[in-house]
Amino acid sequence: MDLNEYQKRALKTAIYPPDQGLIYTVLGLCGESGEVAEKVKKMIRDGDDKSGNFEDELGRELGDVLWYLANLSKELGFTLEDIARINLHKLSDRNNRKVLKGSGDNR
Repeated sequence: MDLNEYQKRALKTAIYPPDQGLIYTVLGLCGESGEVAEKVKKMIRDGDDKSGNFEDELGRELGDVLWYLANLSKELGFTLEDIARINLHKLSDRNNRKVLKGSGDNR
């Protein structure tokens, strides 16, 4: 499945107030990203997960991040493929200018 197909299918499961879509999806993305960070933090604290569930659980949380990203992108008028293309263009430009390392959004 390509990114735009995923986005179309994800949008069919979006249940939130249409007039609050931007803030709802931003907060959801932050929350799910935080859950990814929490799982990694606990793995560091507790050591390797011997049950083998760590990667599966992290994969499920990353899926939730992707869902919110897909819906937030739609709220902003982008497809996921637009977002991917924009990001790769930005990274390629930085690489060509030898500024991949460093800080700041507009380097």
